[in-house]
Amino acid sequence: MEATDDAERAAAGLRLAVGRIARRLRQQHAVGDLALSEVSVLSRLSQDGPESPSVLADLERVRPQAMANTLAVLEERGLVRRRPDTADGRRVVLTATEEAERVLLDRRSESVQRLTTVLRQDFDEAELGRLLTLLPLLERLAERL
Repeated sequence: MEATDDAERAAAGLRLAVGRIARRLRQQHAVGDLALSEVSVLSRLSQDGPESPSVLADLERVRPQAMANTLAVLEERGLVRRRPDTADGRRVVLTATEEAERVLLDRRSESVQRLTTVLRQDFDEAELGRLLTLLPLLERLAERL
């Protein structure tokens, strides 16, 4: 019973802490900046390479219509490009443009710089070490949700 209580406390604490961190980082970005769903899709295309809209919808766990809307916004802003799939010409895949790569780098740089500043000022070496050991667990958790 205690492990279940620990899991529930950990889940509640993670949800609150991660939500606060994400919200505070988002608040620092300019009005008109990309929505979180748009950043997620661009990051996926940047890291994993070209993908079809239906696969992106599955990976992001959204309806195909929602993905179509997200991709339309990104395409209009010149951040993704459609092209025929080289393996199956009937299928369309999307790729992140050079502009998207720049936007992602700028966005990451701002967020990483802000996090770095707080971590350097308010966390000692032991605390930083503990955070670093937790990162693989948090990644695994994110992938399994």
